[in-house]
Amino acid sequence: MFAIVRTGGKQYRVAAGDKIAVEKIEGEAGDTVSLGDVLLAGDGGEVKDAKGLTVSAEIIAQTRGEKVIVFKKRRRHNYRRRNGHRQSLTLLRILAVGEAKKAAPKKDAAPKADAAPAAEAKAAPARKAAAPKKDAAPKADAAEKKPAAKKAAPKKDA
Repeated sequence: MFAIVRTGGKQYRVAAGDKIAVEKIEGEAGDTVSLGDVLLAGDGGEVKDAKGLTVSAEIIAQTRGEKVIVFKKRRRHNYRRRNGHRQSLTLLRILAVGEAKKAAPKKDAAPKADAAPAAEAKAAPARKAAAPKKDAAPKADAAEKKPAAKKAAPKKDA
C-alpha cells in the first residue's frame, strides 16, 4: 500500500520501508512520528479513501542538506553578493501506512488529565498565600516614603 503525504510544503509518495528526507521535524533519532496529512492512498492500481489514514515513520537522523550558493550580480554596477544556505532535514523511515490508532493516545492522555488538576490544586493555595503579601508590602512602603523635595531652578543672570 502506498500514500501521498504532505509535510513541509512538499508532497511525497511513500510505502512501508521507504526512506525519505523531509524538512526538519522536531524529535530525536529513534522517535516515532505520525504524518497525518495524507492526500491520497492506494493499493496496486486502485485508489483508496485517504480519510482517517495516517503514516507512521521513525526518525533516522537530523541532518543538513548540501550547501546552495546564492550569487547576485548586476552588470556594470560593481554589485556582487555571495550568500550560502544549508537546509535542515530529517531522515525518515516509513514504518506503516494505515488506519489511525486512537486507543493508545487516550490511555496516555487520561493519566495526564488526572495529574493536571492535582497539580493545579496544589499550586492554587500557594498563589493565594502569596497575593496578600504582595498587597501588604506596597502599602507599607507608601506610608514610609515622603515626597521628594523639589529643587528650584537656578536663576540666570542676563
